[in-house]
Amino acid sequence: MKSTLLVWFSFLLFAFVLSVPSIEASTEPVLDIQGEELKAGTEYIITSAIWGAGGGDVSATNKTCPDDVIQYSWDLLQGLPVTFSPASSEDDVIRVSTDLNIKFSTKKACDRSSVWKIQKSSNSEVQWVVTTGGEEGNPGCDTLTNWFKIENAGVLGYKLGFCPKDICPSAGLCRDVGIYFESNRGRILSLSDKLSPFLVVFKKVGPLSSSI
Repeated sequence: MKSTLLVWFSFLLFAFVLSVPSIEASTEPVLDIQGEELKAGTEYIITSAIWGAGGGDVSATNKTCPDDVIQYSWDLLQGLPVTFSPASSEDDVIRVSTDLNIKFSTKKACDRSSVWKIQKSSNSEVQWVVTTGGEEGNPGCDTLTNWFKIENAGVLGYKLGFCPKDICPSAGLCRDVGIYFESNRGRILSLSDKLSPFLVVFKKVGPLSSSI
């Protein structure tokens, strides 16, 4: 009897040890290019993890009053700063695989919200595009289009994703954010089965950088 209990206890201990890495992975902080943890409310530039390959910083088709979210086709163009706001306010560190709002930082008055959201696309090539006009906070099924995730992409950096199942369990859409090129609008951040994930890194905005 004692040997049976010992074997069972050993099995439980082994199972617990195996589960620890997944717990740690879910709380892993996102790091900027300096190796520092991303913080809620701090301004960052989202830029391509692969330089010199036809893509640079993330911005919007209209920088004064941001609308559709795009990636610049030239590495040297300055994108719009963004801030991150996690669904849970208990921690100001931005962590991998947690739901968060992404918001362009703009100093000019605009009647359109600069919070990112997904919107159904009229283009048959992609299902959804990333645009602005979302609602900040208030996690739930009514705001499910406004929540994104930062996922680990290994040595190349990170990728942006959309999968708000923790916000709204009935949500059925889970996709990586990719880049779709439209001749009249440029490189639009989009959700589609046909697109490769957009690999990104994060640059903290310094004293010489500023939003418009």
